[in-house]
Amino acid sequence: MQDEIVSKTKRKQEMHALQALGAALVALPESQLGDLSLESRLYEAVLAAKRIRSHEAKRRQIQYIGRLMREVDAEPIRERLATIEGHSAQATAQHRRLEAWRERLLADDEALTEFAAAFPGADLQALRALLRNAKKEAKEGKPPRAYREVFRFLKESSK
Repeated sequence: MQDEIVSKTKRKQEMHALQALGAALVALPESQLGDLSLESRLYEAVLAAKRIRSHEAKRRQIQYIGRLMREVDAEPIRERLATIEGHSAQATAQHRRLEAWRERLLADDEALTEFAAAFPGADLQALRALLRNAKKEAKEGKPPRAYREVFRFLKESSK
């Protein structure tokens, strides 16, 4: 049997998709780039593109990144990028679970015991202080700084 013939249009669409993925990689901060565990040549090309200021040179570098992406499996990179950007269903579900925990912890003191059982390594003393501050802010009508800090704490504890 002959291999399936892919039209020139389809090939160009795939190349543009890889270039767009490369551009998304260039837009990421270097700290998050390290988490993606990219192939070394691809990683170096992305770092080089971050340093380039000329529009045309950056466009050519992104084309080069797209060409390098043809040599690697792009699907795992897409999935990890979606997770980082928070677009994956898994990231959305995790976010909702953490918001539910925050609401339960603020509404009910018994939820702290459940949280301690679910996340045994969490610093409960710090969490109690954050919850106390968040409740105090809500009562006084202040901006929800501690409320956000509770969410950040929960996110770090759940890792």
